[in-house]
Parts: sequence; structure tokens; C-alpha cells
Amino acid sequence: MPVPSEPLAKLGFLTIGSFDGDDPGPGHETTLQVIELGERLGFDSAWVRHRHLQYGISSPVAVLAAATQRTRRIELGTAVIPLGWENPLRLAEDLATVDVLSGGRLNPGVSVGPPMRFADVREALYPDTADAEDFSHERVSRLLRLVAGEPASGFRGTVGIEEFSDRVQPHSPGLRNRMWYGAAGLGSARRTGEHGMNLLTSSVVKAEGPGTFAEIQASHIAAFRAAHPDGADARVSQGLVVIPTDSATAAQRAKYRAYAEARTPRTAEPQGPQRLLFARDIVGSSAQIAEELYAHAGFQQVREVVFALPFSFAPDDYLQILTDLATHLGPALGWKPSAAT
Repeated sequence: MPVPSEPLAKLGFLTIGSFDGDDPGPGHETTLQVIELGERLGFDSAWVRHRHLQYGISSPVAVLAAATQRTRRIELGTAVIPLGWENPLRLAEDLATVDVLSGGRLNPGVSVGPPMRFADVREALYPDTADAEDFSHERVSRLLRLVAGEPASGFRGTVGIEEFSDRVQPHSPGLRNRMWYGAAGLGSARRTGEHGMNLLTSSVVKAEGPGTFAEIQASHIAAFRAAHPDGADARVSQGLVVIPTDSATAAQRAKYRAYAEARTPRTAEPQGPQRLLFARDIVGSSAQIAEELYAHAGFQQVREVVFALPFSFAPDDYLQILTDLATHLGPALGWKPSAAT
């Protein structure tokens, strides 16, 4: 979207789904209510994060299965499922099941690599096979083949009264085209294109060379599209942390600015051995945010966004932020809400 005259096509949001470890029910219910609110406000998509052994959603597929029964139109996504924790065959079954339940609204986002803090969990996760597990991009290739309906078994037929399929059941024909990959590095972005997947970009990139966050992100998008069969038409979604304050109270504005300021130091230079570079959170009126976005080299390359909600805010804060996103910032970017069904 290089100029304001080209409207934003899709507006979504991402939530971590925080909860109290001693009483997890209310937090999960709040997540489902936030998704329902997103549908009422006309958002195109709602996405959930994935957090293992933390106080955030550990099973996004299960949560989205519940969301399919409480919504009718909004698309539902995961950003992202780390495949190092998953068996691709079992995950393919779960994804296809939820896609069928949703009527074809699931957008699974995944990533590969060793599980986070693998040394701490390997005995619980892979007690007998940890050293043999393949955490490379072949893991996502396996998932894609299974989702697409390629054979998962060498047998198909009837044994007694039981009928067996040689591919994942249920099979959801459109799901393969709605598979996304969360790429932070240039190589991952390029491989995402080679796989023919959709690209999820976020508020973190690997600074493998010089450049600002926006410049690096734009280079990743360009590499992805150069490798993708659809070229310039390949789908990319940008996921920055954006907090509009149009209808916020004075207390909320102060809270939001303090949140962003506390996170700003990590944006000054690449962090850690992977040289992770974080985007600055954008806080302000919708007019101010739109101006910053139009000047952002990464945003200039996309026509759909999934703005990330801040961690650990109160339900009233999320209500205000989502409402302002849908009624102020979205329209300022030329977006129109989807009609209820």
C-alpha cells in the first residue's frame, strides 16, 4: 500500500489470551469474548498467540474450535504454532477439523525450529527421540503435504466393519491455501515463498544486515514475493503493536504510553545472538498512527494487517483499543468493516 489512495483490504488483530494460572477459566472466556467483539466490529480476522508452559494460550486450535461455535463470519488464525512442539500428522487432523467446524475460516500460522527452552522440556516432550527430531523446514513441508491431502498411510480400504483412508480426515480442500508462516529472517521469508504459503510479518525481525526495522521488513517481503509462485499477488500480513487513543481516557493514555516507553529500549539495537530487532510500539490518535504507517517501508508493501494487542491489559482497555481500530484507524487507512452475517 504505497499511497493513501490504496485502501487497506483486511484488518485483523492478535491476542495472547492471558489468564490466571490459579483460575484459568475467566481468561479463556475473555479471549472468546474479544473474538466475538471483533466480529461485531467488522474485523476481518482474529488471531491468537501460542504460549507453552506460560500463562497464555497453550492450545490455540482448541480455543479457536470454541470460537467457531460463537462466531459466523470472522476468520480465525494462529500466530504462530511452533511446529517443534507438534506432530505434523496429528496437527493436520486438528487443523482440518477446526476448519470444517468454522466453515472454512481457519488461517493456521506456523513456524519451525527447536522448541523454546528445549533443554528444559526435552525430557517431557521427546524423552526417547529428542536427538532424532527434525526441527528444520522439512517439518512444515510434512504438514503442508498432509493438509493438502497427500497420502499419510500406505493402506486404504476396509478391515472388518471399519473403513480406513490413506489421507488425513476430515480433508478440508481450501485449507492449504490458507496456511501462513511467521518469518523473522530473510531465509525464512524466502522459503515461505518457495512453499507457496502466505507470509506473517510481525514486530520483530532478524537484523542480518544494515537497515532500519522497516527497511529490513520490506526486504523480507520482497524476497518472499520473488520466491512465491504468485509473485506480487502473494499474501503478506503485517503485525505491529498499534494502540489508538481516540476514545481512551486520560488514565488509559498514560498507561499505554508507559507500556510503550518501557519496551522502547529494546528497539534501539539488535538483541541477543540472533540479532533480533524490535519495532517501536505506535501509540497516538488514529490520524497520527496512519501518518506513521504510510511512512513505514514494511507497511507500504502490504494490504492487510493483524495488529497485535498489548499484553496484560484490562478488558476495558481491549474494548477501547479494538473499537478505535475498527471505527477510527481502519477507516483512516481506507478500510471498510465486513458486514455481519
